[in-house]
Amino acid sequence: MKRLIKNGAILPKKSIEIEHSRIGLGFEKLDRDVFDPEKAYPFVAESGVKLARLQSGWQRTERQKGVYDFAWLDSIVDNMIAIGVEPWLCLCYGNDLYSEEAKIHFGAVGVPPIKTAEEREAWQNYVKATVTHFKGRIHYYEVWNEPDGRWCWKHGPNPEELGEFNKVTALACKEADPTCEVLGFVLAGSRRAVPNFLERLVDTGALEYLDGVTYHSYMTGDRKWIERYKTYDTIRREHKPSLKVIQGETGTQSRYSMAGALRYANWTPLKQAKFLLRHLLVELGEGCYFASHFTCMDMIEALNGRVGDVASYLDFGYFGVIGADFDENGRCTGEYTPKPSYRSLQTLCSIFCNDYEAAEFPAEGIVLESSYVFGNDLDFGETLHYSFRKPNGSLGMVYWNPKDILTETYEGTVSLKLDEGIDPKEIRITDLLDGTVYTLPESMIEGNLLKNIPVTDFPLLITIGDFLT
Repeated sequence: MKRLIKNGAILPKKSIEIEHSRIGLGFEKLDRDVFDPEKAYPFVAESGVKLARLQSGWQRTERQKGVYDFAWLDSIVDNMIAIGVEPWLCLCYGNDLYSEEAKIHFGAVGVPPIKTAEEREAWQNYVKATVTHFKGRIHYYEVWNEPDGRWCWKHGPNPEELGEFNKVTALACKEADPTCEVLGFVLAGSRRAVPNFLERLVDTGALEYLDGVTYHSYMTGDRKWIERYKTYDTIRREHKPSLKVIQGETGTQSRYSMAGALRYANWTPLKQAKFLLRHLLVELGEGCYFASHFTCMDMIEALNGRVGDVASYLDFGYFGVIGADFDENGRCTGEYTPKPSYRSLQTLCSIFCNDYEAAEFPAEGIVLESSYVFGNDLDFGETLHYSFRKPNGSLGMVYWNPKDILTETYEGTVSLKLDEGIDPKEIRITDLLDGTVYTLPESMIEGNLLKNIPVTDFPLLITIGDFLT
């Protein structure tokens, strides 16, 4: 970027200023009261996201059999709507009023109510009460969380059990609000899952009851992310073309951590921001219905805690785009502080909002000699790239070199030959990490050639026309 000419910066849009978007942010774990949502709302409002994933918290809501207190969740839902963000709700977890096992696990995490008739009936009553209560405010309901992992299905994951659970939960949702949409599966893709878990789950016939499926995608490697999406899109095409495929959680820590997905790795704030951009743009480019980044706040993971043993759930993940300190119980405290990934999220949301569609970018890659690298350009075919058109006719293409995000960095050059009729002086290049917008110096333009323009290991956006407005 050193050789480009600064032309300005992306002005972040507030969520309420955006009509619609496919980019969402996690706002989970408030069923376990792990952070103060009041201090987080301003950051969500300024982020530009349009969807927020919440968790319903049966244990927190029903503390007396048959009596539901939604006040805590009402506040979150209403605050999200007020700042222009659509809440969607993951229906989870267990309840120690009905399940003995839930008395052991902090927040009743991972205790599905399926073992007795009383549990099953209580769950269906809770689901109906929840959907009835939030009718008109919540449209999407998700069935449980990561049930292919022992942390969330503690007696051992079972696709046949899960298929039946998806069916009865979906039926309860639809009985309460026939207009709502039910999202199922919610698989983490656990490496320790039962063999052929996904195929066996599909064979249960659960898809017939669902409007969409969500998946979680915690792994490194851009092409692995693409493969994960395509697995579910293939299910959609082969079994139910109307099905919505949604990425419900992905993200990474901003520092070394011994807890959470992708733990023990050498994460940094910069690597977290690169991961956010690369992963969300893969999701948008591949055609995911919407995608949610995990998560808003640094907080405890709180998936394997034991009741009465505070130390067992002081497992800090540092996945937030907002940082915080913690008190002795692991609850976020002090000042909430945005990380570099927050600015990257703002930039992405402000550009990729409202209407756009996949399109061909009017250029082809060529390889030229590049003095910047004392060699030749990177072959553009080695990049990952996705192109889009907005209704005003403007075009944009994101591109990056998908190097291993943990062990490699990259800064090189590529060259592009523009189609006839495209004015190279219209070209803008935006650094999506920080939102800086650049024009090209004359030395990078020769006729319809863009010579030795930058390529990095994080996405840059090259645009023609008024794509950035």
